[in-house]
Amino acid sequence: MICGVDEAGRGPCFGPLVVAGVLVENDSKLVHIGVCDSKKLPPKRREQIASMIKTIASKYEIIVMPATDIDDLRKSMTLNELEVFMYSKIIEKLRPDICYVDAVDVKEERFGRDILLHLSKKPLMVSKHKADVNYPIVGAASILAKVTRDEHVRKIAQELEPKLNLPLGSGYPADPVTKQFLRTWMEQFKFLPPHVRASWETCQQLLRNQKTKRLDDFP
Repeated sequence: MICGVDEAGRGPCFGPLVVAGVLVENDSKLVHIGVCDSKKLPPKRREQIASMIKTIASKYEIIVMPATDIDDLRKSMTLNELEVFMYSKIIEKLRPDICYVDAVDVKEERFGRDILLHLSKKPLMVSKHKADVNYPIVGAASILAKVTRDEHVRKIAQELEPKLNLPLGSGYPADPVTKQFLRTWMEQFKFLPPHVRASWETCQQLLRNQKTKRLDDFP
């Protein structure tokens, strides 16, 4: 049995980090339904293929880590260490013979070795950059992770957007729509919104700016 593991939402300042794993005997059926890197698929097609993956897979696992948990764990570990922890949880449940992972570490082999340290059953580990592009089994995991995160971000948007009558955007720090949402929220409410990763530099800068404004207003 082979499995692939990938994540969605490593970089955003809004919403969860999602890691998904897919277990199959071989990837021929995944290739047949058009599995590829999730970023190359339009949202509707991703959702359609995600449903088919769940039917085809012998087993799949998804972990959703909310922003507050990410902030708490980042106090004691790096983001790479956090992903090693999440990947290993997925693989431990799937128990494959061969495991393909999309490496987030600049040293791809080190990422695979770090995951193996946490596993009771040691599969053959293939840890590569761009594994979601080069291995359909990892592409399948990337699709499940992306679709799951998108669902959570939509729910967050439905909760928060009416409070400002502004779009939330993608949740990524570089997104000007997300930047405007965060700035406006801070100006109106004077605190960070729910579901935001307060430990991210974008949010820390907003908090510093807010503190400076309060000091400037002091008589």
